[in-house]
Amino acid sequence: MPFLSSLLHATNLRNPFLRTLIPSVGAIFALQTAAAIPSIIAQSERFYDVSGSLTYLGVTALSLYLPALRARAAAEVTGKSVPKILEAFKGTGGPNALNWRQVMLSAAVGIWAARLGSYLFQRVISDGKDSRFDKIKKSPPKFFGAWMAQATWISLCIMPVLAINSIPHRLLSTLPTVGLTDILGLSLFVGGLGFEIIADWQKNAWAQARKRKEHDEEFLTHGLWSKSRHPNYFGESTLWTGIATTAAGVLVKNAGQVGMGVAGTIYGRFLGFGLCAISPAFVTFLLFKVSGIPLSERKY
Repeated sequence: MPFLSSLLHATNLRNPFLRTLIPSVGAIFALQTAAAIPSIIAQSERFYDVSGSLTYLGVTALSLYLPALRARAAAEVTGKSVPKILEAFKGTGGPNALNWRQVMLSAAVGIWAARLGSYLFQRVISDGKDSRFDKIKKSPPKFFGAWMAQATWISLCIMPVLAINSIPHRLLSTLPTVGLTDILGLSLFVGGLGFEIIADWQKNAWAQARKRKEHDEEFLTHGLWSKSRHPNYFGESTLWTGIATTAAGVLVKNAGQVGMGVAGTIYGRFLGFGLCAISPAFVTFLLFKVSGIPLSERKY
């Protein structure tokens, strides 16, 4: 494909991290713009959340396979299309193979995005609208700004995954098979995701029962909601902290530093840590100060 080859050549920068970051972030904003245009014309927010989830899925996959696509475009590999997922766990597959950490973190983002996107899409279909957009969808500039805000959110959230997916297999293969940060990070992700799923399920069941007039409670006060005021947001922050923890375990080490092209610099480890920390920090900021708790508090 001449277009793909030209695109890969144009973004084939010297820094390995930028070779993945720039096309991935560019794809995020391009996809969100493509989804925004018809939505603005129709003044509809119906596909806002689901388009975000699809962008997460598409760009995560793109970042995972970019090195293989570049190698293939440069005629460095023949006879194989893309690295096989199972080879990442067997430690086979050659110089362009995937590492199990890349696969697991990419899968974690995919599972979260597919679950949350489908849940929010079903909710907006059931409710007929999303009250967050009642006013701004009537203003094209403001509505477009919401889509670009979502693109920024996606870019910052998956930054740890983009960074680790940019590291060549030859460097990741020098790391211990499993480390403490791998176990801790994946445990936090599973726990946080489970917390969020249960909290959303309990809230949805409570809301549906209220619609059927089975109760007249103003607030949900049982299950996880009896332990936390916003357990779904707690789960959200926790799962992104887990992804960041596993990624940081790689990016602050020599393999990650060399892979990002910052080995031997004073700021290298701070950059590696910062690229991971920005994800849960930004998510938590949004939930506490922007679109999570503030909107929920005003609504109820």
